[in-house]
Amino acid sequence: MREFIDLGEFGADFTENPHPVYARLREQGPVHWARLPPPENSRYVWLVVGHEEARLALADPRLAKDGQNIGISFLDEELIGRHLLSTDPPQHTRLRSLIAREFTARRISALRPRIQEITDTLLDAMLPQGRADLVESLAHPLPLTVICELLGVPELDRVAFRKMSTDVVAPESSQAGYDAIVELAAYFTELIERKRCSGPADDLLGALIRTTAEDGDRLSPEELRGMAYILLIAGHETTVNLISSGVHALLTHPGQLADLRADMTLLDGAVEEMLRYEGPVENATFRYAAEPLDLAGRAIDRGEPVMIGLTSADRDGTRYPEPDSFDIRRETRGHVAFGHGIHHCLGAPLARLETKVALSSLLTRCPDLALDGPPGPWLPGMLMRGMRRLPVRW
Repeated sequence: MREFIDLGEFGADFTENPHPVYARLREQGPVHWARLPPPENSRYVWLVVGHEEARLALADPRLAKDGQNIGISFLDEELIGRHLLSTDPPQHTRLRSLIAREFTARRISALRPRIQEITDTLLDAMLPQGRADLVESLAHPLPLTVICELLGVPELDRVAFRKMSTDVVAPESSQAGYDAIVELAAYFTELIERKRCSGPADDLLGALIRTTAEDGDRLSPEELRGMAYILLIAGHETTVNLISSGVHALLTHPGQLADLRADMTLLDGAVEEMLRYEGPVENATFRYAAEPLDLAGRAIDRGEPVMIGLTSADRDGTRYPEPDSFDIRRETRGHVAFGHGIHHCLGAPLARLETKVALSSLLTRCPDLALDGPPGPWLPGMLMRGMRRLPVRW
């Protein structure tokens, strides 16, 4: 049997702080055969931990997202439908082109006043209390409200929507993840049908229903469901973790926080360093070798799964000096927090915009913001990197 690294042996410490483990793995080599911890059912994968190797793997067309080409079927694809993270060119190119017609930079930029309004409303409710869980009071409701308004999800559905979304990306068990996908599939099927029957709507999902390429191509009902699903994940869950982890990084590095307060023009760079230092996605979703290939001297057989460690890559000392230091003036170019190549996160501009508005408003209105206890628990699994609670006071 092939030698492997058993990540389950590191227990809860690995979930709370995986960085020392990834650092030891990088010292041994950039690519490892590893057994994943629960709830990933202890499956075996090739784990890429080096920065250069991660960027190469993320852009390597031999590492396929579409399992159909190698005889693999995926639960979310069967229940939800085809989407950007389960397709390769030319189908991926077609889907991304259709959605890009509506999910434009102009549409995202136009959201800034509404994002500011939502942020102000949340802070108005939070500040009189003197202390709060920042995840519950700001980091979660802000992007949830934005993506629900963007997709046209009715306000009454948003509590259930939040639970389904969280259970998909960070399930406590395999059954919880399965149930959430089933519920989301049924919900989006009904929502899309309601929008078709009710006539034109000015939200993004309504626009995607109507959008037509020059050659008459349109998204099928299954593809619409898949697009709604991936927009939910890309446009919501990543931002929750980016805001909360970013605030935590600032509050545990008071010198950096003071520098940012003194010069808010550093905010753009600070957000990029937050992405590098503690990005919202720990590992990219699985890829599969469409053919035998060599990756950093490791022979990968056709059909074997590859997991690319975004968190590990962005703490690689061969790319970033003193990688475990949080430095808002650091040159962060090349970080892979939102991926790289054709699968670079579609929701990245929206996540950055929401985070900048949230941080600017929070720091302006809470000049004495401080931690009010330890964060946590940290999200289970190896997909998302974030905390369920962040107690703060002011």
